[in-house]
Amino acid sequence: MLTLRNTHNPLNTFTIVFLSLIWFSNGLAQEEEPIHLSEMLDADSLYEPISSLEIHGETAVNLLEELQTKHYRSVEVDDNFSSAIFDSFIDTLDNSHIYFLRSDINELSKYRYTLDDSLKSGSVEPGFEVYNTYYKRVLERLIYAINRIENDIPEMDFSIDEYIQLDREDLPYAESVADLNEVWRLRIKNSVLSLRLTGDENEEIKDKLSKRYRNQLSQVLKTNERDIFQTFLSTVAKTVDPHTAYFSPRDSENFNMGLSLSLQGIGAQLTTEDEYTKIVELIKGGPAERGEELKQGDRIIGIGQGVDGEIQDVVGMRLDDVVAQIRGEKGTVVRLNVIPADAVSETSAQTISITRDTVKLEDQSAKKEIIELSYNNRDYKIGVIDLPTFYFDFEAASRGEEDFKSSTRDVRVLLEELKEDAVDGVVVDLRNNGGGSLGEANQLVGLFIETGATVQIRYSGIRNGFTRPFGDNDPEVAYTGPLAVLVNRTSASASEIFAGAIQDYQRGIVVGGQTFGKGTVQEIIPMDYGQVKLTRSKFYRISGESTQHRGVIPDITFPDFYDAYDDIGESSLDGALPWDTVRPVEYRAYHPIQAAIPELRSLHEERAKASPDFNYLLGQIERTRELREREELSLNEEVVKLEREDARKEEFEAENMRRALKGLPLEEWVEEVDDESSDLLASTDSEVIEPEESEEETDLDEDDPLILESGRILADYINLNGREVSSVNN
Repeated sequence: MLTLRNTHNPLNTFTIVFLSLIWFSNGLAQEEEPIHLSEMLDADSLYEPISSLEIHGETAVNLLEELQTKHYRSVEVDDNFSSAIFDSFIDTLDNSHIYFLRSDINELSKYRYTLDDSLKSGSVEPGFEVYNTYYKRVLERLIYAINRIENDIPEMDFSIDEYIQLDREDLPYAESVADLNEVWRLRIKNSVLSLRLTGDENEEIKDKLSKRYRNQLSQVLKTNERDIFQTFLSTVAKTVDPHTAYFSPRDSENFNMGLSLSLQGIGAQLTTEDEYTKIVELIKGGPAERGEELKQGDRIIGIGQGVDGEIQDVVGMRLDDVVAQIRGEKGTVVRLNVIPADAVSETSAQTISITRDTVKLEDQSAKKEIIELSYNNRDYKIGVIDLPTFYFDFEAASRGEEDFKSSTRDVRVLLEELKEDAVDGVVVDLRNNGGGSLGEANQLVGLFIETGATVQIRYSGIRNGFTRPFGDNDPEVAYTGPLAVLVNRTSASASEIFAGAIQDYQRGIVVGGQTFGKGTVQEIIPMDYGQVKLTRSKFYRISGESTQHRGVIPDITFPDFYDAYDDIGESSLDGALPWDTVRPVEYRAYHPIQAAIPELRSLHEERAKASPDFNYLLGQIERTRELREREELSLNEEVVKLEREDARKEEFEAENMRRALKGLPLEEWVEEVDDESSDLLASTDSEVIEPEESEEETDLDEDDPLILESGRILADYINLNGREVSSVNN
């Protein structure tokens, strides 16, 4: 089964790996021989309860002290806190309700209001007991799955109408083993059907799935006290807020390496979703991001070494073991078999080849381009600055090097070059910019204003803390012309500070999608055993509004593909700190932009209605949303084939409609064949509609439509102001 919601799999020792898949000197992980089941094997013969160590209890007391004395939010370790930990831990272990029985939950509920007392007394044994129950149930389920796969595939009937629930989070726990068996029977049938639709025969399916579940069983049997302790204490920490986390010594090492700027591998952050390894984020400038094939939300189901190495199944594998297989020396190839983020089953899996490389700071540097467009009987030159992150080379600066890398320095140079090119306006593209250096965000705002506050930070402490403004004291302005800031749902942290300040000062127009909403600051605090990442302060705009939870709302909204996902953004995280306000600082508006927004928005909406690209994007968003909102998936083979073909045709027709309206060559429909390499194939060698525009205009029109629309909005703003402001005069 594939759950299309935000879930976690604690069989992996940490929820998110903050790394970029760095190469270790001990080499690639070798594929292990899967466990062999004997006729007498059952869960009882494999299961041995795992106990905690003395250091675990001592660390729990230490963690509570750090949470209560240093976290931004006042933490009361009481019965309510205990109940929240209990619910979060159960949800972390079995979000889809496919392991625990109702009787297990009833029995374990004796700890609902006592976990706080146990932790304060230095005991984590209740957490271990909960996990041990879960551990045994997982063993039972995997053995059940292996037995069904090895004996029942030929008898499975794919002509009857049966369905599997895609999201079981709100469904009740199974009342009996028989009820749970039925849930798993359908899960296994779905896995078999997915492989049937790729053309595999019964014996191939049996071999693949048997190996998959035997590998999972081998992985589960490696569970030790460190894994349980990490999972339990991490749950305790994240109960306070989703960005607070505990890392055991081993996981601290992985986390700290992920903060390095010298990274080798593919450049990705990973988490787990049920049995799958999921791409959380692609590191800017990394091999995966540069290749443009791997996407956020894709799920990795297989890994192959080299250009022709056999793809090894990694479904259900521990996250650290998956990472070990993806890591490798610079210049070597790793092949990932992935289920695209907008697909519901393995039938849509694709194999992507990535050459491992070092993620260099210069690869994340700001870049510029100039787009030229004809609009309202006039030609415009719009400068575009793409800023992937707010970077600052602390090490080079501390060594006294004069040419150290800095996003503000680089953007200043790019602005000077754009002014020399006499651009009519500038778009700062912060889409997918997850933040970075606060100081850089502060200084970058200073390139567009004279002096003044750019952000406020509220710290925790006595008397409910204090708030301090940070600002730009340099009166020099690098650029005074028309400005737009383009953001989306994954623009976060420092990006939100910059966009919020530009919006509050009415220095520029913010366009795009609602930003992420991460308005908190974390600090790493070493402990005797591991370390804790604590939320210590909170960001506020100069208007007094927090960027937390709500993010920055654009002046003019564009379709955002992330609108189809309800699990992206701070507001989707359990326990996220709320949006609130503090006292605003004194500041002045640079231009009457807000007065012009209604007319600018009206002009934009009129264009958007007639835009082939905007309408196509809206269609993509709606199709993806409908897919993610499906509650069940048919297990009737003919029904699934028909649904898949209909989805292909719908996407094909939408793309060709976009092309026809733009005068571009049409794609040719290719019937799907039973070959894993087949998918929605496009061919431009067939009859095409000749474009009415020139080749140059066509190439331009195939550029990013959101950038082009941002330029048109700036052109509207110039016209509305009755003056033609060009940065050449700045």
